[in-house]
Amino acid sequence: MSKLFLPELMLANGGVHRGAGLRVDDNGNVAEVLDAASIAARTDRTDVEVVRLAGKALLPGLANAHSHTFQRLFRGRAEGRKVGGDTFWTWREQMYRAAAFVTPESLYDVARATFLEMVASGITVVGEFHYLHNDALGKPFANPNELALQVMRAAESVGIRICLLRSAYMRAGYRKDPHAGQRRFYETREKSVANAEALQKAAGRFKNATVGLAPHSIRAVPLDAMKELAAVAGKHGMPLHIHVSEQIAENEACLAEYGETPIELFNEHGLLTRRTTLIHAIHLTGPEMDEVSAAGATICSCPTTERNLGDGIFPADVAARLGISVAFGTDSQAQIDILEDARQSEYHLRLIAQQRGMLDQIGGVEIGTRLLHCATASGYKALGVDGGDLKPGQPADFFTLDLSDMALLGMDETSLASQAVFAGSRAAVRDVAVAGRLVLADSHHAQEEEIRARYKEVQQAFLNEEAQ
Repeated sequence: MSKLFLPELMLANGGVHRGAGLRVDDNGNVAEVLDAASIAARTDRTDVEVVRLAGKALLPGLANAHSHTFQRLFRGRAEGRKVGGDTFWTWREQMYRAAAFVTPESLYDVARATFLEMVASGITVVGEFHYLHNDALGKPFANPNELALQVMRAAESVGIRICLLRSAYMRAGYRKDPHAGQRRFYETREKSVANAEALQKAAGRFKNATVGLAPHSIRAVPLDAMKELAAVAGKHGMPLHIHVSEQIAENEACLAEYGETPIELFNEHGLLTRRTTLIHAIHLTGPEMDEVSAAGATICSCPTTERNLGDGIFPADVAARLGISVAFGTDSQAQIDILEDARQSEYHLRLIAQQRGMLDQIGGVEIGTRLLHCATASGYKALGVDGGDLKPGQPADFFTLDLSDMALLGMDETSLASQAVFAGSRAAVRDVAVAGRLVLADSHHAQEEEIRARYKEVQQAFLNEEAQ
């Protein structure tokens, strides 16, 4: 049976509507946007389920293009300085400990809780950059994709759409010995390719799940292997995601090994394409940004994680002027709030320039419209999913905001996108639909109590292990 969703305000199919309806077909795709005059004829039909969303604004679902779910375990527990002053090591030490701690069962519980938090903040699709492959001793499981499959099971349980970006991780770095903290990450080139292809076949058993390839970085994957993985991604039509230039030291190491920066290297060897998404890409030169633009690649910026780690500030204004598609990701789960990432993308630039409206009217695009597009359609594009605009034929993935929420009082058609980005918060999210099915209704998820309880047990076990 088709469904007809009736919000007070709606942003869909390139326009803002009041008193309109979103009709969803039996396959969970947008069938049409109905104006007020056409709704009455539809609501009287017995083959249409009417879902009234009075007092709410309906917007395209938010896309989280870069996530490491297991890192939710140590949120807020690696914010200080380790003795000796190496602030990044404080975080990395906790990351390695969390990676070593999780079992298939506990990873499932952590992923479910993380995905539930994403859904509750309006996220409808996630790109899970997954590099936990082996057991705690560094040995492959009987099924080398055991942990990836647990994450996909968790996504299906919660109801979020997922692109499992299976990472390749082959070394600690140029001229570096293997690192004990990375033993769950390592695979050979041959195993990485075979396991990714096997996972793509297995993805068919899940609802709303796809697979991409993710060579971790030029630090962790040598160039020849990265080229092979890119060819495999092209052969199977998979998105290709790569960490790049998150920190200046990464560029320096690449120069030492190859005599070129990562972007220069990728461009020379055909690794920059429309299927490529570059994670972070903070420390790029002007000519490198030109190369990214010419290739049609996407950049996924993760502002809340990047400021948490002190990585630097992504030049979103340069990307906008060059027409580079920019998506957002929650990365380390320091915060899960894509709307926060969107507004911080602008606010970080204001702090540098000491000016406002840094992303406004570039190419004639209003700032709220631009940032909401980055938070929705650009993220869907990065994950290889045709969505994020609520156009006919696209999946009916959306979320609603409560127009009576104190932060959003006065929202109207002219300010919808800007109010959502700069005043909206996850506290105002009320409903979330994936493929036309409400997975969150009036702020409640059917499994929320069980998911919370099981996560708290895992979190306590993690803390108990640290105390021993």
